[in-house]
Amino acid sequence: MGALDPGTVEFLTIAFRALFTVLVAVIVPVYLVKYGPANFLWFSDIGLLGIAAALWLESRVLGSMMALCVLLPETLWLVSFLTGVVTGGRAATSLATYMFDPKIPLYMRALSAAFHVALVPGALWVVYRYGYDGRALGAQWLLALIVFPVTRWLTPREKNINWVYGFGHPPRSPLGSAAHLALMMLVYPALVYVPAHWLLLRFAEQ
Repeated sequence: MGALDPGTVEFLTIAFRALFTVLVAVIVPVYLVKYGPANFLWFSDIGLLGIAAALWLESRVLGSMMALCVLLPETLWLVSFLTGVVTGGRAATSLATYMFDPKIPLYMRALSAAFHVALVPGALWVVYRYGYDGRALGAQWLLALIVFPVTRWLTPREKNINWVYGFGHPPRSPLGSAAHLALMMLVYPALVYVPAHWLLLRFAEQ
């Protein structure tokens, strides 16, 4: 992995730790009031809390898990958001279309933008700083197998958190409800975590 001088590494680590601590301190109470505790079952919210914890605990395994959790989905979110900005709201995917909904208060959209934009660089910094632990793939896959059914059990269909009821808003799926949930539990980690695992292994070797 390419080396930065120790002073720069320490400065950036402190900066990321402070940034994520502030984001958590602001977002958690606001989201609790606005959306309720179940909203933190979103993998992006898990990523935010997990990266903050990894920075404070200096945990290689937890940081690696959160990098797997957010790298590909949040990159796609950023692409969706940026294409929406360029095209006046016609985003490339539905992931960030809510960012252009005037019915949602501007401060809520600003908070959402702040933490989504921070996730990928924060995750990559944790891996750069502490290294990538290959055990994270199995651990994060196991976490997903727990989060998906819990999300289905605790959250309403209209929220469609982690797409457990279907794809998009409103949720749609060609499968029955049980089959769709099984698909998400088995296929989502394979499509999201496995490619991210190999990318992070290569990143950690640089």
